[in-house]
Amino acid sequence: MDYTNLQPNQSVSENGLIYEMGSLYEYFLTKIKDPRQRRGKRYALVTLLVMIMLAKLGGEDKPSGIAEWVANRIEALREMKVLEARQAPSHMTYRRVFQEIIDLEEFEQLMQEFHQSRLQTGQEMVVSMDGKALRGTIPYGEIRGTHLLTIYVPQQGLVLAEAEVDRKENEIVVAPQILKQVNLNSTIVIGDAMHTQRETSAQIVQAGGDFIWTAKDNQPRTHWAIQKLFVHEACNLRQGAPLSEDFQMVSTVSKGHGRIEKRTIMVSTLLNDYLDWPYVAQVFRIERTVWHTKFKGKTHEIAYGFTSLSPEKADPAKLLSLVRQYWGIENGLHFRRDVTFREDATRLTVGKAGHAMAIFNNLAIGLCLQLGFQNVAKARRFFNAQPQKALRVILETCPTL
Repeated sequence: MDYTNLQPNQSVSENGLIYEMGSLYEYFLTKIKDPRQRRGKRYALVTLLVMIMLAKLGGEDKPSGIAEWVANRIEALREMKVLEARQAPSHMTYRRVFQEIIDLEEFEQLMQEFHQSRLQTGQEMVVSMDGKALRGTIPYGEIRGTHLLTIYVPQQGLVLAEAEVDRKENEIVVAPQILKQVNLNSTIVIGDAMHTQRETSAQIVQAGGDFIWTAKDNQPRTHWAIQKLFVHEACNLRQGAPLSEDFQMVSTVSKGHGRIEKRTIMVSTLLNDYLDWPYVAQVFRIERTVWHTKFKGKTHEIAYGFTSLSPEKADPAKLLSLVRQYWGIENGLHFRRDVTFREDATRLTVGKAGHAMAIFNNLAIGLCLQLGFQNVAKARRFFNAQPQKALRVILETCPTL
């Protein structure tokens, strides 16, 4: 291969792969340490990491499946200069990578840096904060395994930060720590009722961001006050009375996936001076009614919440749209990890293997979405048929297909 026409941002690995600086391969090669002794080491750590990512992009999720995927493509991987040996690693080699070889804290931090380097900035950004239990990590006879708290950008498919929740703690303890790892300037943080905490709210606003929280029974006084404010107004509307001067309301209707959904948001600033909450600027009531065309029935729910966003920053229509973006972490990340990557069905109970696998899943999802794929399962079938294009995704900083 001719290496005389290398670009300034390109370099060549020991086995002849041309990669770009800032690419995932460069992170694997230069920033992740291999703790193994030189003697007896058959495969370089960067080689194992690349083959794991290629198999992940190609549709494999378990160490045994990754090993078989590589073994069935041994000659192709040699031609692509990914693998030098004629023998493929066993599934136990990949298990050791997840369980022992990777320094999990270092790996998590570096992959966060990788995602953040791809973040599109320059505009207001929305992030969702939510936790996920990895059921495949629960040891036999126990009821809890690895639990991860994640900060995710739904619009870009990127995990900005992720941390494990200790078994003796909960997400409330970890949230302030993980928020420190993210640049919150001009960022809107949306979380569920568990994260509706005064200290977290103050931390976000003082760092230059804003919050949108749901109020439930874990904050009973706040929930009661917001509910009481809107109940009288909602009753008046049902009787045909006009909306009071201090309230605003917007409704939207959408149709799809066998259902019709109507959402109505009512907002007010009347509690700004009453609520014992830092930086509150609006409270809201969201009413959702869903008609299911298949089952000929409907569901109805009402949720209450509040935000530091002023009416000038977020009118009712925008606030309703922002609240909906929170579910991007459930649908765009957690659902894909569970269904497309079969994360909960993958048994990894030794050490931090389950957490390490979740990092690879985050990487694969982010790479597919950044390339424009809306269906990650479809993207994996594409890369399974064309592993050379999957390799380009790993070697290039801004790959195109």
